[in-house]
Amino acid sequence: MTTAGILKEPSHDRRISIIPESVAALIKMNISVVVEQTAGAGAFFSDEDYTKNGAQIVSRTDALKADIIFSINPPEIDDLSKMKAGTLLVSVINPLVNTSYVEELLSRKINCMSLESVPRTTRAQSMDILSSMATVTGYKAVLLAASKLPKFFPLLMTAAGSIPPAKVLILGAGVAGLQAIATCRKLGGVVEVFDVRSAVKEEVKSLGGTFIEVEGAAEDKAAGGYAIQQSEEFLRKQKQLIHDHAIKADVVICTAQIPGRKAPVLLTKETVAAMKKGSVIIDLAASSGGNCEVTQNNESLDMNGVLVIGNSNLASEMPGDASRMFSKNIMNLMKITFTKEGAIHLTKEDDILAETVITKDGEIWNSRVKSLLQPATVA
Repeated sequence: MTTAGILKEPSHDRRISIIPESVAALIKMNISVVVEQTAGAGAFFSDEDYTKNGAQIVSRTDALKADIIFSINPPEIDDLSKMKAGTLLVSVINPLVNTSYVEELLSRKINCMSLESVPRTTRAQSMDILSSMATVTGYKAVLLAASKLPKFFPLLMTAAGSIPPAKVLILGAGVAGLQAIATCRKLGGVVEVFDVRSAVKEEVKSLGGTFIEVEGAAEDKAAGGYAIQQSEEFLRKQKQLIHDHAIKADVVICTAQIPGRKAPVLLTKETVAAMKKGSVIIDLAASSGGNCEVTQNNESLDMNGVLVIGNSNLASEMPGDASRMFSKNIMNLMKITFTKEGAIHLTKEDDILAETVITKDGEIWNSRVKSLLQPATVA
């Protein structure tokens, strides 16, 4: 019988990849489950919750001996040395950036599914952890901004007079940005939204946001809904337009990212210097360089009265629901990964698996990773 191991995440991440009720679903798929001791504690799931659903609590060393290993953050290299060849690692490894990690997996013949590589297709929607976690971070970003902003979000009519609503500028209208719009509107903020993709204009408007459009944006349907690199002329116009709107805003929420590349700088240090004192910038792209030029990942900076918060890990601050969503995404992916008998079955004939599987038996499957690494791996 195939054994699945669930690892405890590093101390900075309170989430868990598989929640107890998903353990029960795995067991119904003829898969035995072991869970590292206290792995779910940060998300308020006890060891007893896991044992009640049929799992066995073990040490990390024993969990690493499983046939398939689930984690959110990629295990350390030392952990990889404790896995047997042929183990299937299901995690978020960012293979387009962490190429040395991919090469380590290849050398150890550890098979790997990188969850953020699930293609953004209709069939794969229920497996898309990026969208799920972006929903959480977009929501939490607005709440964080509201807690730090020294004024009200909604329009208030009081005996002391009227108080105008907060003005919010959202950079990027992907899942995080759209969730941020919805949350801002519920709190009563006035929202403006910038995105290079004209296709999101109607979604922005339907949520109550005003779409800021720069003419001449390049778009690529093959980019899977992500933004792509733009021309120098477009970037010049974009920089000025964002500057003009940012200096009037009370809150700027940055969400724009390009997979496998440094996040585009949309908010320059000159713009930050010109913003109103007391305004707040939440940069969700901090881990990939940030959309704000002065952002420091996992730090809060006071830039002459403007608070700049770099945080790409807000999902960890809502660990219960974030873990539930993450776990559900994995379970939907496992439905096409396992046979009815509980055996791992990876095939390139499935379009989702062909892109989600990064390494298999010492070979690279994902097309983008293969084009990136193959010149270096061919003798």
